[in-house]
Amino acid sequence: MGYKGLLERIGQVNDLLCSKSLLSWDARTMMPPGGATTRAKQLATLQLFARDHLVSNETRRLLDMAEGEIAHLPEDSVERTMCAQVREAIDYHLKIPAELVERRAEMGSKGQHVWAKARADNDYAAFAPVLEETFELNRKMADCIGYEDHPYDALMYRFEPGETIASLQPLFASLRQGLIPLLKDIGEKESPRVDFLQRPFPVDKQLGFALKMARKLGYDTDRGRLDLTVHPFEISFTRNDVRITTRVNDEWMPKSLFGTLHETGHGMYEQYCDPDYTRTPFATDLIGLYAVGGVSFGAHESQSRLFENHVGRSREFWELNYGELHDTFPEQLAGIDVETFWRAINRVEPGFIRVESDELTYDFHIMLRVDLEAALIDGSLSVAELPDAWNAKVKEYLGLDVPNNQLGVLQDVHWSSGQVGTFCNYTIGNVMAGQLFHEAKKEGPVGEGLATANYAPLREWMTEHVHRHGRRYTREQLLENATGQGLEPSFYIEHLTSKYSEIYGLAS
Repeated sequence: MGYKGLLERIGQVNDLLCSKSLLSWDARTMMPPGGATTRAKQLATLQLFARDHLVSNETRRLLDMAEGEIAHLPEDSVERTMCAQVREAIDYHLKIPAELVERRAEMGSKGQHVWAKARADNDYAAFAPVLEETFELNRKMADCIGYEDHPYDALMYRFEPGETIASLQPLFASLRQGLIPLLKDIGEKESPRVDFLQRPFPVDKQLGFALKMARKLGYDTDRGRLDLTVHPFEISFTRNDVRITTRVNDEWMPKSLFGTLHETGHGMYEQYCDPDYTRTPFATDLIGLYAVGGVSFGAHESQSRLFENHVGRSREFWELNYGELHDTFPEQLAGIDVETFWRAINRVEPGFIRVESDELTYDFHIMLRVDLEAALIDGSLSVAELPDAWNAKVKEYLGLDVPNNQLGVLQDVHWSSGQVGTFCNYTIGNVMAGQLFHEAKKEGPVGEGLATANYAPLREWMTEHVHRHGRRYTREQLLENATGQGLEPSFYIEHLTSKYSEIYGLAS
């Protein structure tokens, strides 16, 4: 009775978090601006209720009973792993005062609307007070959670358990060593033409084609939908309702297409989780208090980057699917062959906007954000100093002079929503994607499918090795089970080196 009762109790926590996610989806897609203040209260209330339900005396009583009932099972059994995750989450949340949880949730919702206006107006001063409070609240969070070396480690724990500033440094160093020379060599070559991508592409046709490709990759629209938003995201309310969003520029077609493919990867991670895990700890981030099944944000990002880049930006994909795109936009793509198109969508051009950056320069955007976040948290950098520090990092990593804050420090939604410590997940996801895709292609049916526009074998491989497990394993366990080793950047570096050497005619 204890174990069964505990699962139902956690199911109720999941219900509350799914309801919160639904309100969040509405706020970011359809809600009128006037609803921001009251919606912030609603989201904060649901988050607080979920937290209180989790740490309540009744949940702890059921957990004690459950642990006794299943003590005879192997330590790595589903039952004992679930109980261990609930125990860890309760211990975590009991360290953090409820009023701090509520303030963060409310601030995050209000902050998104302040940020959206400040970004549109290029008005950093309007957003700075939100940023000041956001980082102050996160410092308090770090102090409550506890850490050994750096307060930023405590904040990353919510998104990428086990990752620290110290562990990130060798990973980042490997990437810089592998990618900076490649970027320098490419800078000396002539860039592919992209002018034809800047012609007017009708919005409805962009969305229609993007959704068609999402379905082809495996996104189930009987359990999902595609909508427009300012900053693309995926969100789930159990595996049976997983929604994705994109944004459209009618004079830059790749934005909606690859934004959709990116969120498709996220969506499939949720849609293909084992149905037996629905409403359980394996489909609920009990520490971050999200209704999400991915074992870490980096693992989740591995799926979005894999389907966006390793599949969606591959030559093989467009040799098989370009005809359909050309038929959708015959005037815009008149005279453009598949080789020209493939080179264009993989053009390397250092830019200001992270979500629009090319595959090669993307990780430099992540490294600069991690550097700045860590400095803001430990107090070595102030909010007032942030724009200048941001601009200096962009110059250092990308060689660009940032013209304004809209293209600089105001571009990301993360800080406005209260998220600090999550940027490393994007690079970890890139590295994982390279590693997982390399392993998957060793399977004959996967390679055969990629060569014939049948993406079911790849999706099934990912489901077997990643999606279905939800939060069953740690990130490193998941990688070791799937590939035989922990996080290893060499596959990702080789992927980028091979592809861009071919595109730009570099010596191998």
